[in-house]
Amino acid sequence: MEQMIIYIILGAVSLILGSILGYYIRQGLAKRRAGTLEAKLQKRVIDVKEETSQMVKSAEKRSTDIIERAQKDVDERRREFLKAQQLLLNRESLLADRITSFEEKEKELQSKGEKLKTIKESLEQLRLEAEGKLEKVASLSREDAKKELLALVEIEKEKEILERMRKLEQGNQEKLQLRAKEIVALAIQKCAVPQTQELTTTTVILANEELKGRIIGKEGRNIRAFEKLTGVELIVDETPESVVISGFNPIRRQIAKVALDKLIADGRIQPAKIEEKVEEAKAEISAKIKEAGEKAAYDVGVIGLNEKLIQILGRLYYRTSYGQNVLLHSMEVALISETIAEELGGNSATAKRAGLLHDIGKAIDQQIQGSHIEIGIKILEKFGESEAVIKAMRAHHGDYPVESLEATIVTVADAISSSRPGARKDTLENYLQRLKDLEDIANKFEGVEKTYAIQAGREIRVFVKSDRVDDLGAQKIAKQIAAEIEEELKYPGEIKVVVIRENRVIEYAR
Repeated sequence: MEQMIIYIILGAVSLILGSILGYYIRQGLAKRRAGTLEAKLQKRVIDVKEETSQMVKSAEKRSTDIIERAQKDVDERRREFLKAQQLLLNRESLLADRITSFEEKEKELQSKGEKLKTIKESLEQLRLEAEGKLEKVASLSREDAKKELLALVEIEKEKEILERMRKLEQGNQEKLQLRAKEIVALAIQKCAVPQTQELTTTTVILANEELKGRIIGKEGRNIRAFEKLTGVELIVDETPESVVISGFNPIRRQIAKVALDKLIADGRIQPAKIEEKVEEAKAEISAKIKEAGEKAAYDVGVIGLNEKLIQILGRLYYRTSYGQNVLLHSMEVALISETIAEELGGNSATAKRAGLLHDIGKAIDQQIQGSHIEIGIKILEKFGESEAVIKAMRAHHGDYPVESLEATIVTVADAISSSRPGARKDTLENYLQRLKDLEDIANKFEGVEKTYAIQAGREIRVFVKSDRVDDLGAQKIAKQIAAEIEEELKYPGEIKVVVIRENRVIEYAR
């Protein structure tokens, strides 16, 4: 038991001693760790101080560099400013010197001018004194002496001067006339355009007499439909195996002829087929018109024409002027103009082009109001022709002043082409104009759709729009047209006015 207590006491003492020993050991270890941390902190403070010192030094160096560069920049700009200031001062000094020099020269010039004025006055005085002395010696004034001298010279040389002037005028006139004849003869010789008198009728040959009845149709319905659609008169008389197409408009006659030939070849002659063939004929004639325009431009040698202008030019093939084919006449004027321009040193290309296009307005003067010259000017301006060509073509009838050599040449060429014997026939043109006037009078009335002058102008057929004119209105229009014709036109005999009002209803069964 005692031994057990001893062991317990010993254990307790050992535990107390171990605790005390552990405490001191821990204290020692803590002191060691504190000393190490403090050393680290001191080292870190030293490092931060060194880094701060380096940064301050670097910042000081950079600020020093910036200050030095700024100072250099300021010094450089100060030097430039001083240099510019010195340059301005030098220029100001130079300008002042020049102004001073100019003022001195101005004074010198004024002085010289005054001296010259004085010298001039002195010379004038001396001249007057000399003339006075001469007048006293000769007993004549200056004007009297001059007149007497001129009178003597005039008397002595008058006969000689007049004789020389007469010889020069006679010789020049003979040379000019001979040269003009040579140019005109050369121009006509180079031109080989055929000329034929145009007629107002076209004859269609038939295979047999039976076709006449088929052309007329039951109760005349075929021939009435044909005449209405084409605007011509179809004459079916006792002439064997032929019918005559009469009309003043060559394009209408040609369309009618082509359409009639197509109907005869087809064999089915009826109103519906007539309408179909007339439309085909119109398309075919339109193609021929373009071909005629292209051929005329190619034969004459005019290039670069607008396609629509060529189409309008081709219409002249079916247009006459006093019986003369206008397209052939235009080609002839172009060739003559080119030759004359070459001989006189003008622009042959412009003259030829203006000659070909000088009557272009006649292609559509029946559809548009105005003279063919005004219409032609508008057409050429629309399709971009040059001002030189327009000036050359518009003066050929004297409506516009002649502004160029080419204009004179075209005028002369037009006169040469139209005045040749047999080229034109006045009665045909008057006849065509009367027919045109008849149609123009009827077209003025409201509700009129189409008009055709037929039977050599003894009858005019007027087609009115059925939706705008009733039966009573048709009668009224007929009376008004007849009264207008009596008032405005002069004609032999009488003119029959026929107003036609037709209703046509079309439906399709599909």
